[in-house]
Amino acid sequence: MPNADHDTIAAIATAPGRGGIGIVRISGAHLIPFAQQVTGITPKPRFAHFVPILDADGSVLDEGVVLYFPAPHSFTGDDVLELQGHGGPVVLNLVLNRCLQLGARLANPGEFTQRAFLNDKLDLTQAESVADLIDASSAEAARSAMRSLTGEFSARIHALVASLIDLRMLVEATLDFPEEELEFLQAAKAFERLAQIKQQVTDVEQSARQGSLLRDGIRVVLIGQPNVGKSSLLNQLAGQEVAIVTAIAGTTRDTVRETIQIEGVPVHVIDTAGLRDTDDEVERIGIERTWEAVSRANVALLLVDAQYGVTSAEQNIIAKLPAGLPLFTVHNKIDLTQELAGESAREIYVSAKTGVGIPLLRAALLKIAGWQTESGSVFLARERHLNAIREAKHHLIQASELPVSALEFLAEELRLAQNALSSVTGVFSADDLLGEIFSRFCIGK
Repeated sequence: MPNADHDTIAAIATAPGRGGIGIVRISGAHLIPFAQQVTGITPKPRFAHFVPILDADGSVLDEGVVLYFPAPHSFTGDDVLELQGHGGPVVLNLVLNRCLQLGARLANPGEFTQRAFLNDKLDLTQAESVADLIDASSAEAARSAMRSLTGEFSARIHALVASLIDLRMLVEATLDFPEEELEFLQAAKAFERLAQIKQQVTDVEQSARQGSLLRDGIRVVLIGQPNVGKSSLLNQLAGQEVAIVTAIAGTTRDTVRETIQIEGVPVHVIDTAGLRDTDDEVERIGIERTWEAVSRANVALLLVDAQYGVTSAEQNIIAKLPAGLPLFTVHNKIDLTQELAGESAREIYVSAKTGVGIPLLRAALLKIAGWQTESGSVFLARERHLNAIREAKHHLIQASELPVSALEFLAEELRLAQNALSSVTGVFSADDLLGEIFSRFCIGK
């Protein structure tokens, strides 16, 4: 957490490496004297000045643009200076060191955005979306992160909280007039309101779940006996040769990972060593790593040779899979059996050699993950958002199942639901949670 007096912080705000432009960002209180010492001028608010950037002895470290944003009309809510110069790492560090000489300290990861949150420039979901926008791995993820940054996610949460507050007011008002409580609540349609809020929370949960898929993707592990075509399938899904393919069983000794995108959703595909009994020490270690990958997967694709189907060996593999892990059986090598590509229930027929049936498999992966193609209002969400929304939904379900006479318990369930939803935007958030969130940002944000 930043100091209460908002001491001056500075950091390089552009990515490491060389570039045409580099930015050093400074935030603190009363930065005009600071700007005068580092640039030799008194900058006008929100005006781009071309200036020399000065060292302590008056020599020129760099030339560039200075921008000054006085509080509270800045990203952080404090005074902000941006020194935009040449993008070489040496010159940027010279400028940064000059700022540190003038009394600034090096900003912690995410501290600029954390100050924006603490100064009510952003709520917590908007602050998190800054990092999500930077880390977006697809155009769809970037658009969803921007929806969160512009407040769409927050607006839906705030609307739900407002509805809960209104409902709580009705319920808690009746506690003082027990003889009229049921008639009063029925006249105010309190129970209909509760049902509507519960449905709205379910809708938000669905959008958040879609956003979580865009942000984190799904982990798909390829398993099966040796030489059934797992590496060939990985190459087909990736569109390039990322795994070695030979006719020799047991070629893959270690896990091979590749991230692909299907309709903007990151799919982390893990090719593994073939599962069989072996005396080969290296292959045995590879098989152990296969089971480790299975334990962390969201979906398992069991590859079988279409010439033989699911044999006792595959049945033994299925028996060892973690309970609840979604399993999809892929019948490979249909180019040898003359079967047609197709899908039924949790089975699909493909040829990893020719690519026949691969589009069906891609669509099936999205279906297993729960992705809905018509998700125009998706906003990027994190696991903590989903947990909070699920908790709120749980309390609303509990409230709806209470007898009408248990108004004290109804009021408590509504309060707990409101607190859970408020934690999404940071209204009720512990300091240790805030520290964990902002520590994952890059320095300079």
